[in-house]
Amino acid sequence: MEKLDLKAQYKALYAPSVKNVGVVTVPAFQFLAVDGAGDPNTSERYHQAIEALFALSYTLKFLVREVLDIDYGVMPLEGLWWMEDMREFSQDAKDRWLWTAMIMQPAFITPELIERAREQAAKKKALPMLPELRLETVEEGLAAQIMHIGPFSAEGPTIEKVHQFIRDSGHALTGKHHEIYLTDIRRAAPERWKTVVRQPMR
Repeated sequence: MEKLDLKAQYKALYAPSVKNVGVVTVPAFQFLAVDGAGDPNTSERYHQAIEALFALSYTLKFLVREVLDIDYGVMPLEGLWWMEDMREFSQDAKDRWLWTAMIMQPAFITPELIERAREQAAKKKALPMLPELRLETVEEGLAAQIMHIGPFSAEGPTIEKVHQFIRDSGHALTGKHHEIYLTDIRRAAPERWKTVVRQPMR
């Protein structure tokens, strides 16, 4: 059976420096994705989205092992965050945040495989957001990123460090604030959480 390690294959994108902001070029990836709005700490829709994303991603993984004889690790949860006016984007305004929750999928995942997996997942558990999950291609291109260690509530200085790096390098922010959640927060203390903080630029 062929085995893929996508995080190792794209190590530069999923394991950045903790100390220094780095520049990467992010190619087009396909994601299972779903949209919502509001504070992720209190939004029932956000928590249902995460549950559905992981359920469908793991169902896809085992379906692919069966039909394509390929094994791979399910990728981490990622999030795009923004506001209608990005100049107002702040951790103090989470109730007005817009978001896309998503999990990257291997290039060989097709809409047909997704529908087969969706049917299987629906039989196992009631997942309100399952019908809304879509396959979407995202291409961020040039971006700055760094690894944040610690709770999400302490990300402010890390985000500002990335933004200042972009300004100092003569670039401008573009696109949406992007986070990649590498830690299972149910099993680790907040001070050990690892989050990739990424910002596209032009």
